[in-house]
Amino acid sequence: MNKTAIIIGAGPAGLTAAYELLDKTNIKPIIFEQSNDIGGISKTVNYKGNRIDIGGHRFFSKSKIIMDWWQNIFPLQGAPAKDDLILKRVSGFPKEAFSRKIKNNVISKIKAPDPEKEDKVMLIRNRISRIIFLRKFYDYPLSLNKDMVSTLGILTMAKFGFSYLKSIMFPIKPENSLEDFFINRFGKELYLAFFKNYTEKVWGVSCRELKPEWGMQRIKGVSVKEVLRDAIRNSLSGNKNLEQKAKETSLIRQYIYPKYGPGQLWEEVANIITTTGGEIHKNRQVVGIIHEKNKITGVKIKDTITGKTKTIEGDFVFSTMSIKELIEGMGKDDIPQEIKETAQGLTYRSIVVVGFLLNKMKIKNDTKIKTINDIIPDNWIYIQEPEVHAGRLQIYNNWSPYMIKDMTKVWLGMEYFCNEGDEFWNIDDEKTVSFAKEELLKLDIIYEEDVLDKIVIRMPKAYPVYSGTYNKIDAIKNYLNGFENLFLIGRNGMHRYNNQDHSMLSAIVAVENIIKETKGKDNIWNVNTEQEYQEK
Repeated sequence: MNKTAIIIGAGPAGLTAAYELLDKTNIKPIIFEQSNDIGGISKTVNYKGNRIDIGGHRFFSKSKIIMDWWQNIFPLQGAPAKDDLILKRVSGFPKEAFSRKIKNNVISKIKAPDPEKEDKVMLIRNRISRIIFLRKFYDYPLSLNKDMVSTLGILTMAKFGFSYLKSIMFPIKPENSLEDFFINRFGKELYLAFFKNYTEKVWGVSCRELKPEWGMQRIKGVSVKEVLRDAIRNSLSGNKNLEQKAKETSLIRQYIYPKYGPGQLWEEVANIITTTGGEIHKNRQVVGIIHEKNKITGVKIKDTITGKTKTIEGDFVFSTMSIKELIEGMGKDDIPQEIKETAQGLTYRSIVVVGFLLNKMKIKNDTKIKTINDIIPDNWIYIQEPEVHAGRLQIYNNWSPYMIKDMTKVWLGMEYFCNEGDEFWNIDDEKTVSFAKEELLKLDIIYEEDVLDKIVIRMPKAYPVYSGTYNKIDAIKNYLNGFENLFLIGRNGMHRYNNQDHSMLSAIVAVENIIKETKGKDNIWNVNTEQEYQEK
């Protein structure tokens, strides 16, 4: 390999970039990861055999490139998983899968793996999410069905309907905030009931202060109109194709999932990288970016264990670190003051997960969906209760039966959104556990005596926020795009609330640009905005 690429961060974007470089070029990737983990926010935390997926990662994409990429690493299950066997879901699995070795264009057919016998496998899972509002459950995304009508009542439904019609006849123009975005698509009353509280928990600011781009990226075409269309499609068709291309991402009914959570897949990708010529160095913090004119010439790396610092030179640099830290690391007087100030004003939300191992849950399964031990069937529940600080509740049993050591128990996580260094972030683990437990009791979800174990996990800079100086992000983007060998990829690297698949696509397109010697970088930034990258 004649050239090298420095990759900052071993999350999905950084690992994808390294894999693509090894697969399609002679450029050697060298990854520097600040933590001791692989996968970034997509890592899986293993606590005494019970696994936590931080933030929840459904493996689904409208991009065939990404769906094939994932299934090439871990093929789809060809036989029932542990819970499938217990619940007698024993048919409909594919007999064959495909496989292509890195650096090899030959695609081979293989027998689809049995998850009871093999670990490198993608499970096929049903997506089930609900909202808890005023202690009652509602489908998420919202479904227009008899359950919703009977729960809300005719008068409330009529109020929602008239509010939506008003939003159609008198839309807010221009849309200057996320609140405007929600009201135009759902009506004010539905927005206040089902979107406002949770969204403001996540971001820590009013929806009036958030830019509408968040909705355009995360929700895109979902609206009352799309929910109605989806209800009609579901009633007329039994199609369960995993591609589900006709659906908005928020409306998909199935997804795939690694047997032991997302971190398992990214650890396998890391293993492929290191065994085919790449390097991954953990506990390495980037403390400086060396640049001359329009090129990055080197990166200063600090070993966080020994404290030693050295400079690494590379031909290309892929950055998934936060733009704020990247600009700080460049540290030269010739960086325009506006760029420094804008970078300094970018904000991020962090996440605290409190995991609880339970004998059982107090809340009962009131659905028609069969589950093991009759626990509620949800992957996660959005908590739209103003007096409860938690934003979301995950039930890890329902992501994969292999996420929990003992299937007779329940393994769940309360998710809290906060700012790194604020009061909630800084309280000790014991108080955090006590606080989360009290909220579960308040919601009538658990019995206190059934708590067997607990853990607290903190993940900084989980979500880039569309407030602060975000309205000036184009100035930073244009400035950094001027460095011809620097590629910003991933969620924090682009300060964009990308899904896992869009982070991967940004890396794939960046590598394609190097191969094709494409000078411009607009196509990287257009990932997750143009349909071309969502549909192919």
